[in-house]
Amino acid sequence: MTADFPAADRAQWRALVDKVLKGADFERRLVRTTYDGIPVRPLYDIDETAPLRAAAGLPGSAPFLRGATAAGTVAGGWDVRQRHAHPDPAIANAEILEDLERGVTSIQLRFDRALAAGGTTPDGIVAYDLAALERTLEGVYLDLAPVGLDAGARFAEAAELLLALVERRGLDPAAVRADLDADPLGALAQGEALDPAAAHDRALVLARTVAARWPQVGAFLADGRPYHAGGATEAQELACAVASGIFYLRALVEAGIPAAEAARQIGMALAVDADFFLGVAKLRALRRLWARVLEVAGTPEAMRRLRLRAETATRMFSRRDPYVNMLRSTVATFAAAAGGATSITVLPFDHALGFLPDAFARRIARNTQLVLREESNLGRVIDPAGGASYVEALTDQLAKKAWALVQEIERRGGMLAALRAGWLQALVAESWAERLRQLATRREPVTGVSEFPDLYEEPRRGAPLPDLSALVADVRARLGNPTPTPSSGIAAIPAHRLAEPFEALRDRSDAILARTGARPRVFLCNLGRLAEFTARATFAKNLFEAGGLETVASEPIASLEEIGHAFKASGARLAAICSSDENYAAMAEGAARALEHAHAARIYLMGRPEEERRAAYEAAGIDEFVYVGSNVLEMLERAYETLAGEAAA
Repeated sequence: MTADFPAADRAQWRALVDKVLKGADFERRLVRTTYDGIPVRPLYDIDETAPLRAAAGLPGSAPFLRGATAAGTVAGGWDVRQRHAHPDPAIANAEILEDLERGVTSIQLRFDRALAAGGTTPDGIVAYDLAALERTLEGVYLDLAPVGLDAGARFAEAAELLLALVERRGLDPAAVRADLDADPLGALAQGEALDPAAAHDRALVLARTVAARWPQVGAFLADGRPYHAGGATEAQELACAVASGIFYLRALVEAGIPAAEAARQIGMALAVDADFFLGVAKLRALRRLWARVLEVAGTPEAMRRLRLRAETATRMFSRRDPYVNMLRSTVATFAAAAGGATSITVLPFDHALGFLPDAFARRIARNTQLVLREESNLGRVIDPAGGASYVEALTDQLAKKAWALVQEIERRGGMLAALRAGWLQALVAESWAERLRQLATRREPVTGVSEFPDLYEEPRRGAPLPDLSALVADVRARLGNPTPTPSSGIAAIPAHRLAEPFEALRDRSDAILARTGARPRVFLCNLGRLAEFTARATFAKNLFEAGGLETVASEPIASLEEIGHAFKASGARLAAICSSDENYAAMAEGAARALEHAHAARIYLMGRPEEERRAAYEAAGIDEFVYVGSNVLEMLERAYETLAGEAAA
C-alpha cells in the first residue's frame, strides 16, 4: 500500500511546517535543548541514524548498548526489587515476606547508620549484629531471593553480617546472589562520615573475600543517584557513575585482582525520572560507556556486560499532591525497562513525605513494575527502543557528552580527587541552579505543585512508628559512645527535589492559615465579559495558588465603580487585574486606581503590555506584570514580603 503514495523528503516536510508556523522561528518553536545542551528535534530521519544502528550491534554483544544478553529480559523479566528500611527487624521481616509473596523478586535493605554516628533516631533497619539480621531475613530463601545492601559508610560491617548469615544457614556460596554495594565515593558525596583511606582498605578486603568464595556476589556499586539527586544533568550522572567505576576498577586491579574478576564485582545504579526518552537513552548509553572502559582495561568481551540497576528518582517526587508520584514512577519504570535495566526499584509514592511506607504504598510500588512486566509484557520485548532514530541519536549524543566529562574527571586525578577539590560539587550545583531558573519560570512544570495545584488537598498521613526506645537503648548500650570519624574534608552534595521551592511557599501559607485561620488571598479583578478575562484569570489562579495564595475571583466587572466594594468584600490584600489587552487599554489604569484607593497592598496586571503602555500602568498603581516566562518564584516571594510587611506594620 505504501507504494501507492509518493515519496516525501525532508524539504517537503519543512515547507509544510513553515507554512503552519507562519513565519515563527523553527528552532525556537519546535526544537528544545536538554540541560546537557543536546538539541531535540521534531523529526529524525532513519537514514541519518543508520550508522548509529549499525554500531549498536546486536543484543548481548559488544558494545552491549542493546542489552547484556541476546534474549534481553525475556527469560523472566527484570528483577523487581523492593526497598525496606523499617527500623524494627521484626516488622521489616513481615513486610519483606509480604512483598516476596506478592511478586517482588529481590529486596534492598537500608541499614541504619544514624545510631552508629551518635544519633538517637534510626534511619534504617537497626541490624548491628547477626541476630538482628537473622530476624530481618527470617523465612527469606537467600539462594532464591537476592539481597542488596544499602549501608553507606557501614558497607563493610553490613556485608560481613550478610555473608556470615549465608554461611550460618549452610548455603552453597556458588548459589547465592547478592549485591553488597560497597560505595565509599557515594557515601562521601552524600556527606557521610568516612575516612577515605580506611574505607579503601576495607573495600579491598571485601573484594578479596568475594573473589575467593562468592562467584555471584557483587561487591561494589558505582552509583549515579547521589549526583542526580543533587541536580546533575543526565550526562553528569553518567560521567559520575562511570568515573566511580573506573576508580574502583583501578583500585582492584592494582591490588592484584584480575580485571575480569574486578569487572564482575562492579555494578552500577542510575536514577530514572519522568522524562521517558532521556531515561531510556541514559541507560543504553551507560552500557556502551562501561563496555568501552572494560575493553580498554583488557577484559574479555563476555565480562563487559553490566549489572545495571535503576531506581525511580527522588528528585522528581513531590510532597504536595503525592498521588501524582504514581504517574511519575510509572513513566520512570517504563523507561528503565525499555532501557534494559537488569533490576528496578520503585520508591513508594509518598517517599518525599519522610515517613515509612504503609502496606498500600508498598503495594503500589511493586505493582507498578508487575503490571508493566507481567500484564503489559514489557519484559518479553528485546530492546524495545532499539532502532528508533530519535533514541539512537539521543543515546549517542548523551554518551559523547558523558565521555567528555569522564575524561575531564580523569584529568583532574579521578573521582576522589574531583570530590576533594570541590570541582564536582560546583558542577552539580551549577546544574541545579539552572533547573531552579527553569522551575521559577515554569518552563519545567511540576504537576500538582507548580501547575494545577490543589490548595485544599487533604494531607496524606503516615502510619505512626512503634515505640523503638527499647531497641535504640539496646543498640546504644552495645555501641557505647561512637568514636567520631575524622572529617574527610569533602563537601557533601545536597539532595534536592524539583517541587521544593513551591512547596516552601505552600508551607508558609499553611503557617499563616494555622496562625490566623485564613490563607493569604489574591483578588482577581475580572474586567469585561467572561470570554475576555477567562484565560488570564485561569492562568492567575493556577499561578498564585501554586505559591499558596488563595484566589477570590470577582464577577464580570463592567464599571470601575464596582471594583472597590468587590475588593473589600474579598478579604484579600493583593489584587490581580485580568482581561484582554483591549480592555486593559480602556480600563486597566482606572481599575488600578480603584484598587489602590481600596488599599490593595500590591497590584498585578496579568499580561505583558507593550513598552509604551507600561509606564502609564505603573503610574496608575500597578506594581508588577505577570506573564508566561516571568519569574514566578520571585514574584511570589515578593508577595509574601509585602504581606509580612503589612502584618508587621
